[in-house]
Amino acid sequence: MVRRRLAAAQDPQRQSGIAVPGLIPRVIPGLVQILLFQGAGELASRLLFPQMPGPVVGLVLLLGFLRLREAVPASLEAVASALVQNLGLLFLPAAVGVVMYWPQLRSHALAVILALVASVLLTIAAAALVLRLLAGKD
Repeated sequence: MVRRRLAAAQDPQRQSGIAVPGLIPRVIPGLVQILLFQGAGELASRLLFPQMPGPVVGLVLLLGFLRLREAVPASLEAVASALVQNLGLLFLPAAVGVVMYWPQLRSHALAVILALVASVLLTIAAAALVLRLLAGKD
């Protein structure tokens, strides 16, 4: 019993809670779905909505697909869970960019701070407006 626990503690796959052999067949279809919707979003963006980024259009298309389906496929849920669990890794490129452009950011600190404060206030106002609109329907 003690050896089994020790082996489980030393195995990184068991520590993370991810069983790799069972995960691969579930994740591939979800990744394919996400990439297909991103590709469709890129096409729609280039042909119909040149001002909107393709991944945003793809996300809206995926949202519409899930709304019509009224359920999230298990493979898509597995990919989404894995991405959310490792979301911190996606911020590394932004952090490297901040370090690389630190002299420019420092020289324009006031403008950067004003832009950040304004964007936060606009985001809060937009979220409150959407919440008010959605709450009014119930």
